[in-house]
Amino acid sequence: MQTAQSPQKITVLGIIGATASGKTALSLEIAQALGCEILCMDSMQIYRRMDIGTAKPTPMERATVPHHLLDLVEPTAPFSVAEYVDAARIVIQQVAERGHIPLLVGGTGLYLQGLSRPMDYGGLPSDPAVRAALQAQLEQLGAVEMHRLLAGIDPDTAARLHPNDTRRVIRALEIHQLTGKTMTEHRAAETADSPYDFHLFALDWPRAELHRRINLRVDQMMEAGLPEEVKALLESGVKPEMQSMQGLGYKELIPALQGRISLAEATEQIKTGTRNYARRQLIWFRRDKRIRWLPAEDMKRTRSAILNILEDSVHD
Repeated sequence: MQTAQSPQKITVLGIIGATASGKTALSLEIAQALGCEILCMDSMQIYRRMDIGTAKPTPMERATVPHHLLDLVEPTAPFSVAEYVDAARIVIQQVAERGHIPLLVGGTGLYLQGLSRPMDYGGLPSDPAVRAALQAQLEQLGAVEMHRLLAGIDPDTAARLHPNDTRRVIRALEIHQLTGKTMTEHRAAETADSPYDFHLFALDWPRAELHRRINLRVDQMMEAGLPEEVKALLESGVKPEMQSMQGLGYKELIPALQGRISLAEATEQIKTGTRNYARRQLIWFRRDKRIRWLPAEDMKRTRSAILNILEDSVHD
């Protein structure tokens, strides 16, 4: 679907923001009201058999509104931002051709950034020897120290990457070594316009309330069987060091299942890690001036405000 303001662009809506902020529930209401199809924008929900810890939409929710970009790969497979962007672009085009509106729902800022600009991650150079040397350096120094090295070279990229995201940390260092420019500088050089007309919204919670919601969600995940989900993944051959197992709720439970810490300790670690992750998400998204922040405590009023804004712009 196209807008009057941007006749060559596909309208893409977005309900984005911090984990546990209520994106899923709100997106279902918006999708039903406007005839949307939901595109999940979550770097963990792309994995099959990882349902509880990723807060994946339930079968009932998926039956209510069409969902896309879930369960794309096995947990043993790596998955890049570029692969997500390629898949999402195809789905966006298909949804628009059906006369429906694509609705992005999630909190992975890199995925939104990749869709916002025609970035070609694969177009940047790569050298197996350089990458191997950086991998050896990682094994010697550790993830935290490698992240510090990146922060000294490219603080903006380091700020959006968790130290445990060693694959992307090494990739950013590799690009700098090969080109003499940082990842941030390469992104700034990309001037091509986005093919989409974005309308983005985020739910704004008081900090204490968001933390309460996060803690409650973690408790509910544990009760729903998250330890058993992680145990089944490990027993099926998913290794602790794999990309999929670096997600919150998974990496903390591995030592508990190995008997090195208690489940109670792991639960507290998940809560702390999730609160810190939410803080990083908010810092990332508040830099995006396209996003309209609406109060989440009065959800009925917020839903009405979003619908009024969208009905005026989308159906113009």
